Amino acid sequence: MKKQTLPLEHNYKAPKVATHKAPVIILLHGYGSDQNDLFSFAPDLPDTHHIISLKAPLQLEPSGNAWYNIYFEAGNNKFNDVPQAVAARDSIAQCIDVIIDKYAVDPDNVTLLGFSQGTILSFAVALSYPDKIKNVIGLSGYVSEDMLKDDYNKNNFNHLNIYTSHGSVDQVIPISWAQKTAPFLKTLDIDCTYSEFPVGHGVSPENFYEFVAWLSKQ
Repeated sequence: MKKQTLPLEHNYKAPKVATHKAPVIILLHGYGSDQNDLFSFAPDLPDTHHIISLKAPLQLEPSGNAWYNIYFEAGNNKFNDVPQAVAARDSIAQCIDVIIDKYAVDPDNVTLLGFSQGTILSFAVALSYPDKIKNVIGLSGYVSEDMLKDDYNKNNFNHLNIYTSHGSVDQVIPISWAQKTAPFLKTLDIDCTYSEFPVGHGVSPENFYEFVAWLSKQ
């Protein structure tokens, strides 16, 4: 049977040793970036995993891509295009199915690693389709409840593990938003490790090594 084509552009790195049903890490970049950004992590991520970095579908001007648009109003207020975000959520979920088939990935060992907008969607996918995800590494993001499927709270999250972190001086996404993530997940009985680092909207080396160490224990 012919393998399906992945519906989103992507970068791919194979495991060092080819094995049937190896685990996979799927990278979801932030607003205004592309599939090359987080793929820079690939050489230092576990070489036992498939590494796939997806490119968001919306082209921004003059460059970069987004999973959904962010609209800005007077007074520096901004809001997300939730229908676009929901469509992106479901597109990523579809990509996971294709990745499992195309690369013979272990369907029980899928990790989403997101940054900013990619983190928001990683949470949306994991909480809406928890049967597809084992681990989430969410960097510089938060849970946006309006992007979750109806009745998401009735899902079984027993196997879901989450690491999330934020910069204490993040100027793009307030740390107060990120600090709500672990308490929110606790209401769903989801295990969550939360860390803060003295950086802005980015990932420090300490942050990187911490989440890689966390992943190695899952």
